[in-house]
Amino acid sequence: MSFTLAIVGRPNVGKSTLFNRLVGKKLALVDDQPGVTRDLREGAARLGDLKFTVIDTAGLEEATDESLQGRMRRLTERAVEMADMCLFMYDARTGVMPADEVFADILRKKNAHVILAANKSEGKAADAGVLEGFNLGLGEPIRLSAEHGEGLAELYDVLMPLADAFEERAAADAPETDVDVEEDDDADGPRTPTRAKPLQIAVVGRPNAGKSTLINKIIGEDRLLTGPEAGITRDAISVQTDWGETPVRIFDTAGMRKRAKVQEKLEKLSVSDGLRAVKFAEVVVVLLDVEIPFEQQDLRIADLAEREGRAVVVAVNKWDVEDEKQAKLKALKEQFERLLPQLRGAPLITVSAKTGRGLDRLQEAIMRAHDIWNRRVTTAQLNRWLMGMTEAHPPPAPGGRRIKMRYMTQVKTRPPGFVVMCSHPDMLPASYSRYLVNGLRLDFDMPGTPIRLHFRSQAEKNPYKNKTKSTPSRLRKHLGKGRADE
Repeated sequence: MSFTLAIVGRPNVGKSTLFNRLVGKKLALVDDQPGVTRDLREGAARLGDLKFTVIDTAGLEEATDESLQGRMRRLTERAVEMADMCLFMYDARTGVMPADEVFADILRKKNAHVILAANKSEGKAADAGVLEGFNLGLGEPIRLSAEHGEGLAELYDVLMPLADAFEERAAADAPETDVDVEEDDDADGPRTPTRAKPLQIAVVGRPNAGKSTLINKIIGEDRLLTGPEAGITRDAISVQTDWGETPVRIFDTAGMRKRAKVQEKLEKLSVSDGLRAVKFAEVVVVLLDVEIPFEQQDLRIADLAEREGRAVVVAVNKWDVEDEKQAKLKALKEQFERLLPQLRGAPLITVSAKTGRGLDRLQEAIMRAHDIWNRRVTTAQLNRWLMGMTEAHPPPAPGGRRIKMRYMTQVKTRPPGFVVMCSHPDMLPASYSRYLVNGLRLDFDMPGTPIRLHFRSQAEKNPYKNKTKSTPSRLRKHLGKGRADE
C-alpha cells in the first residue's frame, strides 16, 4: 500500500458508502440514519492501478467533551493526523453547512493534503451545492456519487500525483536492505550515515516502557510527549538529530500490546504504524521494562525485527530503580539466551532514560550492530571456514545419501546472506543449518545480527536428464532408421 486515505465529514454524507465502493466489499454498515459509524474501519482499497489503505471514520460533530460524540470526534481527528491524505466529504444536496466550515478549518491545520468531495452530486439539483464547496477554501470540489460510482475517475486524477510523491518519499526513507555483493567486491565497511541519509533507528516495545523519554534524553530536549500513563504515543514519529558525530533519524513508536488486548481501532492503527517503522529502520532497539522484562509481547517484537532482517539491540530501561543490579543482570542474560536464541550474541544494554545513564553504551552498541549488519566476508575465507566446519562435523547422510558441501559465497549484506552449493539441499536437516549459522556468528564476529543461509543444488550435468526413460534418443533414431531400411 503506497499511502493512507482517511474519509471524513459530517454524519450521513456518504463516507461509508464510498469506503465500501473503494474496498469492493460491504465492510461498513450503511443506513440513512446518521451516526451509524462510530469506530475507525480500515480496508485495502483499489482505484484503477492505485492500491492504498482507506479509513472510514465517524461523522464529525461539534462535541468536544467526554461524551460519546466527543470521543468519536477525537478518534477521527487522530485518524486525520495519521493519514497521508484526507478526503473531506460534504452533501451537495444540502449544500455547505456551518459545521462543514468549522471542520474544513480544522482539517487545514491537521493534514497537509486535503481533498474536497461533493457527494450525492448526481443531477442538476446538486449544482448549487457543488459551487458552494469553493467557499471552504480547499480548492475545487470533486463531483462524486458514492452510491452510483460517479466521479471516481476525477478522484483518481487527483490522487495519482500525490500517490507518486508518497511513493518517492517512502523509497527515499526506506533503508537499503538485501544489498547484493559482487564476487570481486572486497570488504568496504558499512555505509557512512549522512544528513541526507541518516542512520535510521526504531525504538519499539510495550506501552510505558519509556520509549519517548529515552528519545527525549538522546536528542537533549522534551520534543515528545511523555507521562506515567501507558499509551500516550499513538503514531510513529521520527526525529532527526546528531547523536555524537553520527546523523540519525529515530522513530518513536506506539506501545505494542498483545493482539487480544488491542480493542480500539486507533490502537490497531498505531501498532501497524509501529510495524512500518520497524521496516524503515536499519537498527531496532527493543526497549524492556526492568520490572517486567521478556514478556510474550517483548519476544514477539524482537522476533519481528529479526524476521524483517534488521539489526537488533535489546535495552533494559529503568535500571536506576533496580536494587540488586548484578543478580538482575545475570538473570536477564540467562533469559535472553534462552528465550531469543535467534538473536544469540545481540547486545543487552541497561539504561535509565530518566537519568541518561547507559546512553553512551547504547550508542556504541547501535553503531556496532549497524557495522555487523553490513559485514562482508570474502569467498576465499568462507570456503576455508566451510572445509573446517565440515571436517569437524560432517553433514548427515539421510537415507544413506551423503550430502556434499561444494562451496560457499556471500551474496548479500544488510543483513548478511550466504549461499552454500551442495548435493541434496532438501534433505539437509535444520539442525545442521543452525550449526553453520552459529559458527558464522562466532568465527566471523557477527553476534546478534540476522543471518540468511540458503542451500542450493549444483547437480552434475546429465546428458539424459529430461529425456524419456524408455528409450534413449540415439537408440530411437537407430531403430527408426532400421524400420525405414526394411
